[in-house]
Amino acid sequence: MSAGISETGENQSQPLEEEHLSLKHFFEQAHTIVTSDAGAPRWLSPLECGQPLHGSPLLLFLPGIDGTGLGLIMHHQRLGKIFEVSCLHIPPEDRTPYTELVKLVERRILSEHHRSPNRPIYLVGESLGACLGLSVASLNPNIDLVLVLANPATSFSKSPLQTILPLLQLMPDLLPNLGLPHIVSSITGELIADLEKRVGRLSQDLTSSLSYLSVLADILPVETLLWKLKMINTASSHANLRLHAVKAQTVILSSGRDRLLPSQEEGLRLRKLLENCEIRTFGDCSHFLFLEEAFDLVTVLKKVGAYRRSKERDFVLDYTLPSPSELKDVCDNYRWMKIMMSPVMLSTLEDGKIVKGLAGFPSDGPVVYVGNHMLLGLDVFPMVAQLAEQKGIYMRGIAHPVMFMKWNKGKLPDLPFSDDFELMGAVPVSGKNFFKLLSTKSHILLYPGGIREALHRKGEAYKLFWPEQSEFVRMAARFGAKIVPFGTVGEDDFGDVFFDYDDQIKIPFLKKFINEISDEAGKLRTTVDGEIGNQDVHLPGVQLKSPGRLYYYFGRPIETEGRKEELRDRKTAHEFYSQVKSEVVKCIAYLQKRRESDPCRSLVSRLLFQARHGFTSEVPTFDLD
Repeated sequence: MSAGISETGENQSQPLEEEHLSLKHFFEQAHTIVTSDAGAPRWLSPLECGQPLHGSPLLLFLPGIDGTGLGLIMHHQRLGKIFEVSCLHIPPEDRTPYTELVKLVERRILSEHHRSPNRPIYLVGESLGACLGLSVASLNPNIDLVLVLANPATSFSKSPLQTILPLLQLMPDLLPNLGLPHIVSSITGELIADLEKRVGRLSQDLTSSLSYLSVLADILPVETLLWKLKMINTASSHANLRLHAVKAQTVILSSGRDRLLPSQEEGLRLRKLLENCEIRTFGDCSHFLFLEEAFDLVTVLKKVGAYRRSKERDFVLDYTLPSPSELKDVCDNYRWMKIMMSPVMLSTLEDGKIVKGLAGFPSDGPVVYVGNHMLLGLDVFPMVAQLAEQKGIYMRGIAHPVMFMKWNKGKLPDLPFSDDFELMGAVPVSGKNFFKLLSTKSHILLYPGGIREALHRKGEAYKLFWPEQSEFVRMAARFGAKIVPFGTVGEDDFGDVFFDYDDQIKIPFLKKFINEISDEAGKLRTTVDGEIGNQDVHLPGVQLKSPGRLYYYFGRPIETEGRKEELRDRKTAHEFYSQVKSEVVKCIAYLQKRRESDPCRSLVSRLLFQARHGFTSEVPTFDLD
């Protein structure tokens, strides 16, 4: 038994030190486990996972053709912080039929469901294991399962592996000592060649007795390979016949360079057939997705919004802060906006002094940042990213439900940046979520104008569309939250609306489409009359211009501490609300006036400055009073 795993039920302990496990560790542990292995399939608990948070969901890993159960080895440490992890191990000499493996997994989930009926069970499977997960889910539609399937072998009928089956059946005795790489290279010349390339550079670091070729030969001797290929064929048929019965929330992970299976095509097929399915494609990854250094399973689950600890997802309590690498990736995604638009950030100290940078931001929550939405809401990205990078403050944006419709199969398109919204902690707009964010002392980003402000009409730049009644004041006061009014300008420097809602609604087919997608997304403020209540979802036509500059001005924090009883009064609360709105208007007006004296407002002037001083240098702006 490997030092890195224990059979379920034994005491576990954290590793002595954190380390980044790699492909080399997979081969080392696989060598240990298969050379001293015997017995029936069983569940193993990776020691690297340690002890998860209380109430964490169970994650069962269902392996692919290798059967080792070590396929998530590069993810154990991160998974172990938010999941209770258990991995199915199938010894090389085992010949348990596929249907019996289905029963084995089913017994485990039935037992776990009986023990914790309100806790979801995650089935993470690759290839063969993905079929196993689908089969089990089809037989247990009333159990709360979440399927995470990497390159499912449901497409086995279209795989080049099919050509291996008859050859191995005809001459298994002629190839007794040839491991999988030799068989594959002699028959197809391509299968798992990408894996060989990736691990080839590691061979000099492994001892001769622990080379990757010999380990693969131990994992999959010819007889085992033949048995596994037959099993995959059976598994594919079994799972495909039962897809209609799968009700579980499903995430399909498809590799773009899978030489064993047509995984991209299969992912699209499964998304159409499964009623609650989301797909993500990784174009540069091979069949062995979980062993790719660039792939992070925890990050993917967070981005698609698939992590939860109970039957219903809690956007506040189930959230975990981005890791340093996750934050870097998000910031890199929008680095172009920082380079092209050189955002100017101004904040206000407690004494009222305006300063460049973020020194005026309150460090302790709860804090509610209340401001104006610019066109399409593009101003959100550099603001949230810069605050997280420089101050370690994560603004939890309260957003329209359309941003979270990842499992949708209607007419709404997938939003390309919604994954980053999820990762950075955005939540759907609701009083319940606002309450929870305040109770957890969060930094909350609030746009009272909603999408009516973000999707404004021609000539409405910087116009506020706030409801008459205060929607946040009394609840913020209940928790003594600071209110930070802010204004943002700059959208008119990089685009003009030329085809707005008023134009589109006059065209019958566009009007019908807008109504359909608005109903699908869910309308807000339906009881509010006039333009404030018009929250229809549409995409305005925008004529782009040479990128201008973004300006942000965060006003002086307004205290609600000690004013809970005072602000219970509706009139007093409305006066406070009007004060916040007035401060936002003042921030916008200040920026509109002062940017006129910015020597680097134009793109050309900024590029010239950056050419002289470097693209990482801070571009100057107007002088402060």
